[in-house]
Amino acid sequence: MKLLLTAAGVRNDGIRQALLDLLGKPVEEASALAVPTAQYAHPWVGPGEKPWRFVSGAEDGMVGLGWRSVGLLELTALQSLPREAWEPVVRGADVLLVAGGDVLYLAHWLRESGVADLLPELADTVWVGLSAGSMVLTTEVGSDFVQWRPPSGDESGLGLVDFSICPHLAPDGEPGNSLAEAEDWAARLSGRPGRSATAYAMDDDCAIVVDGDRTEVVGGGWWVELRPGMA
Repeated sequence: MKLLLTAAGVRNDGIRQALLDLLGKPVEEASALAVPTAQYAHPWVGPGEKPWRFVSGAEDGMVGLGWRSVGLLELTALQSLPREAWEPVVRGADVLLVAGGDVLYLAHWLRESGVADLLPELADTVWVGLSAGSMVLTTEVGSDFVQWRPPSGDESGLGLVDFSICPHLAPDGEPGNSLAEAEDWAARLSGRPGRSATAYAMDDDCAIVVDGDRTEVVGGGWWVELRPGMA
């Protein structure tokens, strides 16, 4: 897959250009699937109005960018459906737009639905994550971002990338995560071989592009690279 891992969506020209580069065509020619699942389990989001605002495009930066078409991919429904009912839909999309919310709830339903197993085969698909929708692809989430816990007890991400992400970096006193909080979060990651080799803390104007062997921070916002397990 091609990855655009944002903290708050496509908020500026730098992130939008990175999206266009990954797509290889205009947004208006691309089909998207919106994935709201993570929102249901987060205490600040939950079911109801906010998932509707995401999938309707009422909030800028993801679904409302002007796609040729947008469909809904609800992960919690897929387990009850035959694979042939949904797999062609996923394979046929140019972009997966993955909302923020609770990262472990999202990881759980990506695994349970079977979508997680399919992701490595989607070489040309662009994954656009928002907050937890970005963090879910990392190896370690970190205890600061654990609320809902899966029945299996597995608190890992999907491991499609070998780094961790702390989104919503903000100056002291502003809403979000301060640099001191981000440094404390990174220090408490395991730092073990096979886990996160790097951790990024980034504000809402940043995104991380992963395309083959290339990993690059874009958008022009404030970000820092941290080393896990350095307490």
